[in-house]
Parts: sequence; structure tokens; C-alpha cells
Amino acid sequence: MSADVAIVADDLTGAGDTAVEFSQAGWTAELRLREGGSDAQVIAVTTDSRACPDAEAAARVRRAVEGVAQARVRHPFKKIDSTARGPIRAEVDAMLDVLPAGTLALVCPAFPELGRTVVDGTLLVHGQPVATTAAGNDPVTPVTESHLPTLLDAPLVRLDPQGSPRTWAEQARTAGRNAGRLVVVVDAADDDELNRLAQTVVELGELALPVGSAGLAVPLARRWRANPPAATSPSVPPPSGTAPSGTSLVVVTSLNTTSREQARALAEQGAQHHEPSELQLTDDSAWSAFVEGVLNAAGEQPANLLITAPDRDRARVAPALAARRIAEVAAQIVRCHGIAGLVVTGGDGARSLLDGLDGRGIRLHGHVAPGVAMGVLVGGWAAGIPVATKAGGFGKRDILIRAADAVRQTDAVQETAVSKARSSP
Repeated sequence: MSADVAIVADDLTGAGDTAVEFSQAGWTAELRLREGGSDAQVIAVTTDSRACPDAEAAARVRRAVEGVAQARVRHPFKKIDSTARGPIRAEVDAMLDVLPAGTLALVCPAFPELGRTVVDGTLLVHGQPVATTAAGNDPVTPVTESHLPTLLDAPLVRLDPQGSPRTWAEQARTAGRNAGRLVVVVDAADDDELNRLAQTVVELGELALPVGSAGLAVPLARRWRANPPAATSPSVPPPSGTAPSGTSLVVVTSLNTTSREQARALAEQGAQHHEPSELQLTDDSAWSAFVEGVLNAAGEQPANLLITAPDRDRARVAPALAARRIAEVAAQIVRCHGIAGLVVTGGDGARSLLDGLDGRGIRLHGHVAPGVAMGVLVGGWAAGIPVATKAGGFGKRDILIRAADAVRQTDAVQETAVSKARSSP
């Protein structure tokens, strides 16, 4: 396997929403779920390490980067959560351990289009320090520090708009050298500042490690490609006047409050909704009865079938157990009844479900909206199924409704992607 760009992400949905930004800019992009061949120019891998202790997260990242290095990838990209959840410092240090000596990590999780900005080193979500938002109360990976230089023990760099890529690159190198640490945090309150950061990364060349969210991928996707194609890969079009057919299976294992509200909107629109109780998740007999009920409901071919993990107030069970159980029943639905398309939100649940389908990857071809990647499953017995992956905290209230409609669409872009998925090595 060889590629021009390798994205190393800490969860599956984040890997997808970052890689799809390259697809939007005309690159071929694939989210890889396991080792195997790919002809994509951009590959994204996930270490599934967001909830891991530092040492385990670092070990997973080192293994992933060693695999990337063997593929002689030109441009590494470390994808982190836009709200700074997870063991970011340990993962960045692990990547630098494996990359060539002198590589400088430039950290900026900003995604201004979705309200994530970095101002004076402080990560803000819609203007509020991230630790004071829902991310601060995340049930699995709470964020307790909003000031990124403090979190990462790294200097802050503000790129002068009157400067040039050469002066910005030297400014970043000098800040890192003076701090005795090859990691710097870069402010970005808007897209102009993200563009300056992307130009700095290009100027630094092979000794740059960009560390950010899908927001930073947008300008890099344009600037890393010397000869961009005349036509870019389009976003998934809005639904036509003709009602799409078949069942969209929507699986929500994210406990993020934004995702919970989006699931509620889909249920209110008429989706058939199933959510297991604590007893059903922990007792095998109760779980078997739940699965039977869901499979019977799926046999009626509803337009939208929604399965959600219960929030922590209703079921005090390990999130990993809920994700695994729900992925199990979702895979059974696909095997027994078939579906028109799949929407998943929540990295652990998405990983468990796609593993259950024996998929090797997702060939990406567009997005429903920023943070919601679209593609088709590559490999396995369910190859060719349209899949949308959504990061937990992104999107308007109706985004799952739009995603469920989108995976039922059959247009030229999707048909081409299905053909590639079924013939992929």
C-alpha cells in the first residue's frame, strides 16, 4: 500500500470526516478499517485510542505510524478531536518518536465553520472555553483544560498576517527550538488563519506534522496537491422530489448531547426507534428478547430504523459494552434483512459495527455536511453498502434525517463508488 497522505486519527468517525475533505478536493480517499491494499491517494486509519490511557494510546499510534512509514507516505496528518478530547499530548509525542528527527508538530484543532476556534491559545466552542462546554462533562473523555499550550506544554505561535510562508515557518521553528520541544500551538480564529497555517506546513515540507481536526484538512487538501483536478468530487446532493426507497439503518452510540438531540429529531420525524435498557444490555436473556424484537421490526422495512445507546442516567453500563451490543444487533439486521444504507455516529460503535460487517474500509466520495462523511463499504460480505459516518458533536438538529435520506440516494457518484468498493483489492 502506498499513498500521498496518511491520516492517523484517534477514532473512526474523525478519520472519516477528515479524509472526506481530501475527497472533496479531488483526491481519492479511503478510510481503512484493517490492513490491506488500496489504490487511494489518501488513506485514513484509526487507532481507536481516544479513551485509552496515555501509554496505550502512544503504543497504538506508534504502530500505526510505523505502518504508514513503510508505505513511504509523503504527508502525515495527525487528526485530533476538535474539542481536544483524548490523550492528545501522548499521541503527538508518539508520532514524533517515529517520524524523521527534526519534525515539528503544529497543533491547531480549530474548525471555524463548526464553531471551533483557537484564540490566544484557548480552544473555544462557539465562543466558550471548551472545558466549560459539554466536552468538559464528556462521560468518557472529559476536557479539563481549555488552554492548549498548558495542556501540551508547548509554546503559542500567532502567525502575522503581514508575514510570508517563509517567515511563518521560521517563527514556528524558532518557537519550538526555544522551548526545547518540537511542538507548537497555533492560533486560528477564522479560515484565513487556518490558511496561513496550511501555507506554513507546506513551507516546512517533510519536517512538518500538522495536528488538527477536519478544519485544517480543508486548506491542506488544496495546498498539498501540486496539480489539483479541474473538477472536484461533489458533496452528496440533497434528496430529490422522489422519495428514496429501502430502509436506512441509523446507529447512534455517541453519548454527546448534540447527537442525542439529533437522534430525537429523527425519531420525532417517524423513525422506528429502539433503545435497550440497562437490563437488556447486561442480561443475556433480556438481550436476546430485545434483538428478536428489533429484527422483527426491521422485517417490516421501515423507512428509517434508529437504534441508540441509552444515556448514562438511564443505563449505567460501560459505553464500550453498549457500543458492542448495538453493533451486534445492527450487523444482524444487515445480514437478515438487507438495508438501503447505513448511518453511524459514535466512534466505538462505528468500529464495532463495521468490523461485524467484515469491511476492510470505506471508499469516500463526499459529505452530507461538514463532519458527516459519505462513502461505500469496501470488502466483506456487505461490500457496496452506502455508509455515512458522523462525528458526535457536529451538525444541526436535522443532520441524521438528512444523512438517512442521503444513503438511500442512487446517483452516478455513488454507483461509481459501489463499483470501486466491490472490485477493490
